[in-house]
Amino acid sequence: MMQAATALEGHLTATLLGTAEDLAANQDLIAILEQKAGRVIFNGFPTGVEVSHAMVHGGPYPATSDSRFTSVGSQAILRFVRPSATRVSGTMLPDELRDANPLSIMRVLNGEYTRDPIAE
Repeated sequence: MMQAATALEGHLTATLLGTAEDLAANQDLIAILEQKAGRVIFNGFPTGVEVSHAMVHGGPYPATSDSRFTSVGSQAILRFVRPSATRVSGTMLPDELRDANPLSIMRVLNGEYTRDPIAE
């Protein structure tokens, strides 16, 4: 898997299926995919759009007349400037994003500012 991931060119998404233990044991693979894909999906599925130079559109008129923006195709990679993840186990998240709020960061929960952890 490491060899295959290293050989990849840029992609909109990369998908990993596994348990929290599987993902924790494969941090090197995840690190490579974070550099190769705009979005890493854990235990989910992407939309299935192919990344190719011919696949370009920006949505309904007049958005399609603006060539600086696209929602699919090779130029869409530019829309994802940092890797993001969905459906990630709390143990895989950095402390800043964990529901337990171990850093006691001020956050908005249900419209109220709080340092409390989010109840599971």
